[in-house]
Amino acid sequence: MIPSIGAYAVDTRTDRVGQVMGHEGPYVQLRPPGGGREWDCPPDRLRRAAPRDELRARVMELNRVSRLP
Repeated sequence: MIPSIGAYAVDTRTDRVGQVMGHEGPYVQLRPPGGGREWDCPPDRLRRAAPRDELRARVMELNRVSRLP
């Protein structure tokens, strides 16, 4: 599975949800919801985020934005 940029996916190695930020070489770059350091994940270790995973990620992002000055 190679998700599109902006989609949410789950790194099955750690069960972390991330937003796809790009593709670099053989890896997909994911950013944690709400910001933070991106990490690389092999595409074969990704799965599409379930609706509950995506909702949780979007709420985290909205919470982060609401705290900005």
